[in-house]
Amino acid sequence: MITMSFGEPALIGRVLARTYFSESQRKREMFGRSRAVLLLVLMALAIPALGRDDGRYANSPLKSWFESLQSEFGQCCTNADGYIVSEPDWESDRGRYRVRIDGEWVVVPDGAVITQPNRAGRTMVWKHYIDGHPRVRCFIPGSMT
Repeated sequence: MITMSFGEPALIGRVLARTYFSESQRKREMFGRSRAVLLLVLMALAIPALGRDDGRYANSPLKSWFESLQSEFGQCCTNADGYIVSEPDWESDRGRYRVRIDGEWVVVPDGAVITQPNRAGRTMVWKHYIDGHPRVRCFIPGSMT
């Protein structure tokens, strides 16, 4: 038979309480760190990727036209560069568009389609990424010739 002195149960209780509170505290700290990492990731995603303006188009007669383009998702050239899309990389079916970006076919949302006349003449897309997949911010169809 094991006997304990009067002080031993109190000591065991304190050790168990420390273990419990230590584990609980570790969980809170992990949760706090996870929240901090999540917050940093969300902040990084919220900061728009800035398009480059290295001055090579400063004297282009189409510069102001490009800068004026916007879709329902906002101005096209503000946060992204426009890319020319070759004929095999886009298609139209019953007024809906699809475009291949980085090897992935992406449906162009109706709100991304620019309906004003295309002064550049070529099909162009302004893209961004969500969860590593390309999305269309703006799309302007070309002449399809």
